[in-house]
Amino acid sequence: MSATKILPNTDASLLADYDVESIYRTVNDVQLHIVTAGDPDAPLVILLHGHPDFWYGWRDQIISLVEAGFRVIVPDQRGCNLSEAPDGVEAYRLSELSADVCELIHSEGRESAHVVGHDFGGFVAWNVALRQPSIVDRLGILNVPHPTVYWDTLKSSPQQIARSWYVWLYQLPKLPEWMLSRNNMDNMVASLEVTSNPGTFDEETIERYRAAWRHTGVHPRINWYRGFRRSENPSHDTVTQPTLICWGKDDIALLPSMARMSVDYCENGQLRMFPNASHWVHFEREEVTEELLHHLSKSSSPY
Repeated sequence: MSATKILPNTDASLLADYDVESIYRTVNDVQLHIVTAGDPDAPLVILLHGHPDFWYGWRDQIISLVEAGFRVIVPDQRGCNLSEAPDGVEAYRLSELSADVCELIHSEGRESAHVVGHDFGGFVAWNVALRQPSIVDRLGILNVPHPTVYWDTLKSSPQQIARSWYVWLYQLPKLPEWMLSRNNMDNMVASLEVTSNPGTFDEETIERYRAAWRHTGVHPRINWYRGFRRSENPSHDTVTQPTLICWGKDDIALLPSMARMSVDYCENGQLRMFPNASHWVHFEREEVTEELLHHLSKSSSPY
């Protein structure tokens, strides 16, 4: 009989060779698990993961940002990995997810921070910048469009409607939970592998993701998308902060044309397209980290 494999912990011990720490903070009435690194007095960067990710998806950027002189805070967003998972769809509306980020910044004793988001974390980042402009110094977005662009494109593009099939699936009761939970969450693994280039996720990394998904199960993550459909739009749609959009051109879920249109909603925006890179562009291209470092290291003056 073979020994049962012990799955790794999913806190900061995953980066045991680096000076990172796991802490817990209660913000906006929810307890979040947060990985922190860097000088507490250094310029602050918040990194927001998407679905089906957790804080660990930012591991390469955490180290690079700290080495460049930043303080880095990476939460498991509500309902994910070691963070609390509130009940009900309303708890996962974008207004709540955005409020989590704002209060997290204030919990560091700061009035503002740089905010970077990927995938659904990108939608949260866009919303923080639009709902609370003064709290975001510089904005970084990886492979997710401006919310107005996304909804407008869904109204006009059958191709994007087809690519967003999973958003509609997740609105159904019970079926998505059953599909994603069965067979040791193989469908969740497939969502990583299908949306990335071959070799992006090795077996060790996949096992760490399985472990993270087990902590809260898949129901809260599906509620992200149910809450997304029920979220009110911000009162305006122009982003005033300096914004960098990095986009893997081979994203199978999102049309690259939306990246270009998103720049038009930024007063001060730049777009970097990465050919032969997938939705997981920051995993696959080191240049993404370099672009983020360059963007976040600039002064508050325009480009």
